[in-house]
Amino acid sequence: MPIAADPAPRPLDHLALMGARAAPALVDRAGIIDHAMLDRLVGALGGALLAQGLVPGDRVASWLPKQRLACLMPLAAARAGLVHVPVNPLLKHPQVAHILADSGAGLLITGRGRAETLEQGDLPASCALLIEEEAGAALLGGAEILPPSAANPDDLVAILYTSGSTGRPKGVMLSHANLWLGAVSVAHYLALEPDDRTLALLPLSFDYGQNQLLSTWAAGGCVHPLDYLTPRDVVRAVGRYGITTLAGVPPLWIQLAECDWPAEGVASLRRLTNTGGRMSVPLVRRLRALFPQARLFSMYGLTEAFRSTYLDPALIDAHPDSIGRAIPFADILVVRSDGTVAADGEPGELVHAGPLVAQGYWRDADRTGLRFRPAPAASRFGGIAVWSGDTVVRDAAGLLRFVGRDDEMIKSSGNRISPTEIEEAAVASGAAAEAVALGVPHERLGQAILLYARPIGDDAEQRLADWFRRNLPGFMQPARILWRDDLPRNANGKLDRAALRAEALAGEGSEP
Repeated sequence: MPIAADPAPRPLDHLALMGARAAPALVDRAGIIDHAMLDRLVGALGGALLAQGLVPGDRVASWLPKQRLACLMPLAAARAGLVHVPVNPLLKHPQVAHILADSGAGLLITGRGRAETLEQGDLPASCALLIEEEAGAALLGGAEILPPSAANPDDLVAILYTSGSTGRPKGVMLSHANLWLGAVSVAHYLALEPDDRTLALLPLSFDYGQNQLLSTWAAGGCVHPLDYLTPRDVVRAVGRYGITTLAGVPPLWIQLAECDWPAEGVASLRRLTNTGGRMSVPLVRRLRALFPQARLFSMYGLTEAFRSTYLDPALIDAHPDSIGRAIPFADILVVRSDGTVAADGEPGELVHAGPLVAQGYWRDADRTGLRFRPAPAASRFGGIAVWSGDTVVRDAAGLLRFVGRDDEMIKSSGNRISPTEIEEAAVASGAAAEAVALGVPHERLGQAILLYARPIGDDAEQRLADWFRRNLPGFMQPARILWRDDLPRNANGKLDRAALRAEALAGEGSEP
C-alpha cells in the first residue's frame, strides 16, 4: 500500500528506518545496499563526520557526483546533528567559494579533480578538506555507529543554495520537519510503494533532486542514482533496472521524447514527474503517447517551500497547462496586492503557507523579510508564508495555471539563474565595462541566456568567452552575447533592462 500522509514529523535520519530491512534501498556502481545496511552506513558516516572535529550545529558541505557518499550525506549529517550544505557538482570554483564562505562550512568533502580547481582563497581557513577518493572508504567504514537521533524536528538540518534575482546564491534554511514532510507528501501523492525503483537524475543539491532519495526511502523503495551524459544513458538505465519512477525537467523530457525507447523501458515506468518549469502542451501530448501506461505528474514548487502544487495525472489530458492544486501539508492561496484572496479567473500572487515553508535565508535577514512574510488572513495555517513573486490564476474547479514571474530570474534547463551573477562575472573578466543578462524564450531550454555587454578592448569577445568557460558552469553560459558601444539607461541613470528586454523579445535576441 502507498505510504500514508502522516503529519507528525520526525528527525530526518529516521527515513533510514522506513523500509523492510532486507529490501534494496540503493543500487550504485559499488553494489546493492538494503535498508538495514542503509541505516548502518548512515550511523557510521555520521560518527565519522563528528570524528573530524565537527560538533552539532556545524555545517558540512559536499561537492560530489551522485555516488554513495553523496546519497548518504543528507541522512548522516542529520544523525550527527550537523547541517548539510550540498553543492551542485556543476558549479565552478567562484560559486563554491561563495557558498563555503557564506555558510561557514567547517568541512568540505569533494573529489580530487574538483579540489584541484579551487584557487587560493577559495577554501576558508576554518574549512577542512577531505578528498573522497582518499577518505571515502574510511568515512563509510567508521567503527562508531551513531543510533537514530532524537533531534527536534524544528532544528536546522540543511542549507540549499539557490540563485536570487539579484546577487549571489542565497542559502535556504530547512528543518528536519521541512524535509521529512516533503518526503512523506511526495511519497503519498505519487503513491510510491516498497517495490518502486527511482532513477535519480536530478542533482542532489536541488530540493527535488534530494527528495528523489528521501521520498523513495520514506516509501521503503530503492534508488538508482545516475550521472548521465546523454539521454540514451537514461533510456538504457530505465530498461536495465526496471525503473518505475522518473523525474526530469522540461529540456530533458524534450530529449527523452525524441529517443527510440525499447519496449522493456516503456513497460516498467509507472510514473513520470516534471519540475523546474512548465511543460509545453505539445510535449505533454508526446509523453502521453510515448508512455500511455505511466502517470504523468506536472508539479510546481520553489526551494523556499519545497513543493507547492501537483496536477492529478487523471486531469492532465484535459488540463495540460495546469499546475494543479496544493500538495499535502501545503496551503496555497492566490492573493491580490492588498492581501485578499483573488477571485476565480483573476491573476494574483501565489502564496504558500504551512509546515513546508523554510526557515528563511541563512544569515540574510533583509532578503528573508522580503520573501518570508506573515500569511494572508485567509490562510488556514497562518504564521509565516512564502510570497513567491509568481503570478497564477485559479479556475472555477480550483486548478491553478502559471502566468509568469514578477522578478528577473532566468529559468533555463530547470535551473534558476541570477542575472546579476552573470553580469558580475562579465565585469570581473575585464572584458566588459557593463552587462545586462536576460532570459529569452527558447523551445528546448525554456529560456536561453542573452547577454548585452559594453566591451573593453579589441579582443573583448574572446577574453569574455574564455573567462566564462573557466568561471561559470555550463548552464550559466550565455547562448548569445550582443556587444553595444552604449547601453540604454532609464531616468534614474540605471541600465534600462526593460528597453533591452523589449528589443530582445522583438526578435533580435530571441531563440539564440
